[in-house]
Amino acid sequence: MYRALYRTWRPQTFSDVVGQQHVTNTLVNELKANKLAHAYLFTGSRGTGKTSCAKILSKAVNCENLQDGNPCNECEVCRGIDSGAILDVVEIDAASNNGVDNIRDLRDEANYTPVRARYRVYIIDEVHMLSVGAFNALLKTLEEPPEHVKFILATTEVHKLPATILSRCQRFDFKRIEPQDIADRLNFVAEREGFALENEAASLIAKIADGGMRDALSLLDQCASQSKNVTADLVSNVAGLTGHDHLFLLADCIKNNDCAKALSVINDLHNASCDMERLCTQLIDHYRNLMIIRSVKQPEGLIVCTAAELKQLEAQAMSYTLEHIMHILGVLEVTAGNLRKGLNRRVETEMAFVRLCTPNLDSSVDALLKRVAAVETAVRTGAVAVQQPVTAQPSAEENIPVKAAAQPVAPAPKTLPDGELGCWTDVIQELKTFNLPLASMMFNTYAVVKDGVVNICHNSAFLVGKFKDEESRKDLKKAFYNITGTDCLMKFKKVAEPANIPEPEPIPHETDPLADLLSRAQANGIDISSN
Repeated sequence: MYRALYRTWRPQTFSDVVGQQHVTNTLVNELKANKLAHAYLFTGSRGTGKTSCAKILSKAVNCENLQDGNPCNECEVCRGIDSGAILDVVEIDAASNNGVDNIRDLRDEANYTPVRARYRVYIIDEVHMLSVGAFNALLKTLEEPPEHVKFILATTEVHKLPATILSRCQRFDFKRIEPQDIADRLNFVAEREGFALENEAASLIAKIADGGMRDALSLLDQCASQSKNVTADLVSNVAGLTGHDHLFLLADCIKNNDCAKALSVINDLHNASCDMERLCTQLIDHYRNLMIIRSVKQPEGLIVCTAAELKQLEAQAMSYTLEHIMHILGVLEVTAGNLRKGLNRRVETEMAFVRLCTPNLDSSVDALLKRVAAVETAVRTGAVAVQQPVTAQPSAEENIPVKAAAQPVAPAPKTLPDGELGCWTDVIQELKTFNLPLASMMFNTYAVVKDGVVNICHNSAFLVGKFKDEESRKDLKKAFYNITGTDCLMKFKKVAEPANIPEPEPIPHETDPLADLLSRAQANGIDISSN
């Protein structure tokens, strides 16, 4: 009968365990020195090797020909434990045997000496599922078991264990396996099984597995069932990473404040039997990816997607501000909580999109901050929103000529006057929001404009070297454009005595920042009624 890959390739020695060297090295040294504890606790996320290490340890403590701390897997005891013929090693599922009577039976049975092996080993999986009475019944035996008994407890939720249990065990924490280690193991298994696995496909499976080797092997098993040539596209289809066009479409509707289109898409999804809670969860994951792209310079290691989808995410993320993304995530989190309460799921989802697509309806702090950010951008760049008046059409009896509405004229490019740049401190503060190290080095500089060239005056040779870095130049130009609305040529000019520009004072609590921004916008003749 066919066996799943994760069962076929379960580690048989400590050296086969991937990514848990801090655990296996300690256990091997204890076995070599014959300094074994009476109770072990293995904790960590699913698929990281807890049960596998427990089974290897149960064989190692009983092996007749221990090989450098590893079981030989050849002696009668090792083969008997693997086949289940030796009953001195007992594996108990605490999820289904969690009563006090089950633990009392175990405690009474532990008093009998082993029949064939050296130790009676009890492996209690998912031990956090035991009842309070079962834990209390186990305490005394776990603290002072007979000389011939070893306990190995395994759990994914160690915080649910009583402190009295934790203090009686030698604890080992299994960490999530690194994606590269998982990919290497997948390539090894694929080679032994006789099918081709692309490197990109192995890396994608490793990301999807989220640190669990069992999940990775299970997904590889699914892919190999469809084709002996496993590609990244095949992995994407099997794992359900494709078919997310509706997420990008809904995100565009939110960005463009297109409420009608968003509701139409939701209606189509509802008619196609799409679960609204699942849709909300997918949108949260989608905007989480956009948040990562806006916050991290190399996001590919933190996002599970194909290379083509990553480019699509990056393009969409650039059309959002980080404040807007955080606001949307907050609304979606609240909506997901409401959906779990059993409310009308379709109506709750539609209400969320109406709020997101109509900013004036949302009076939350995050929504106000988003609108403030829009006003700030308008003030900095000088962008003017021209709103055309609605002209009534004349009746048939009136013979009045109607002039065509004048089209809005794009503002002329701004030019900076010669002289010292007064808003240079604001530029540094803006730079501080996305490149703090560079901003910190530029607080003692000042800028002078001459013939359209911005000369950055300083007395630091290190700063010139920093400016040669392409990322630093891009960040500085971005901050300069956000404040002045211009894209000027920049040069560094070394001077003897740079200005000592202090950091700006914080805005007092009594000041209303929104009112201040509105007054500044009106003073500059900017129509902000659409914001």
